[in-house]
Amino acid sequence: MGVLLGAASLAVFAAATVRGQQPGAQQRAPIDLTGYWVSVVTEDWRWRMITPPPGDYASVPMTPAAWIVAEQWDLEADVRDGNACRPYGAGGIMRVPTRLRISWLDPETLQLETDAGSQTRVFHFGEFEPIPEPDWQGNSVAEWEMSGGRGSVTGGSLKVVSTGFRAGYLRWNGVPYSDRAVVTEYFDRYGAFGQEWITVTTVVEDPLYLSDPFIVTSDFRRVADGSGWNPTPCVTDPPVIGTEN
Repeated sequence: MGVLLGAASLAVFAAATVRGQQPGAQQRAPIDLTGYWVSVVTEDWRWRMITPPPGDYASVPMTPAAWIVAEQWDLEADVRDGNACRPYGAGGIMRVPTRLRISWLDPETLQLETDAGSQTRVFHFGEFEPIPEPDWQGNSVAEWEMSGGRGSVTGGSLKVVSTGFRAGYLRWNGVPYSDRAVVTEYFDRYGAFGQEWITVTTVVEDPLYLSDPFIVTSDFRRVADGSGWNPTPCVTDPPVIGTEN
């Protein structure tokens, strides 16, 4: 079951509606994603918890151009050239074993931080100034999708579309996505086994390196506080600190 708006949020929403004002994204939120969350890796272990061997590209709909790039993967060159963060970009970061810290920067801007790689993603609900130069996370446009639009999750979902980022890796062994890719994500919150969870469905579309959309899901469990929060730089192997099996 999804987490619905609380009584206080509903009151603010109703008051704004009566005054003829459009409530901000934070007030309109059908689910609360704020807080600390930890990766729970229950699928694709061999691609997420260790660096796959060269040539292990199973289940990725790669184009011939992507194969050429992946076969030239050079870990030492990535480190030497300052590209150790390639697996931590917008197309792959939610697959990295990590903890999340999600908070509102303002009523129209949601921030998601990862301790693995010390990445910061900014989700804009309203108008915003795009970043002047591509970085690993790019520009992200967010919107709420209310219940009934997708699946059976009660309440709604967060949809995020990211573009304008640097080229990165879908997997640690050099499976690429280009700077022309579009990353669409759906964040669903629900309760299961007496705990609170987020499932992130990631859809990567890339006219250069993917023949079809690449779709994966990643699960995160809520933790009580930030006692396990441990920001670390990008590393060349999947991190294991701050994750649970």
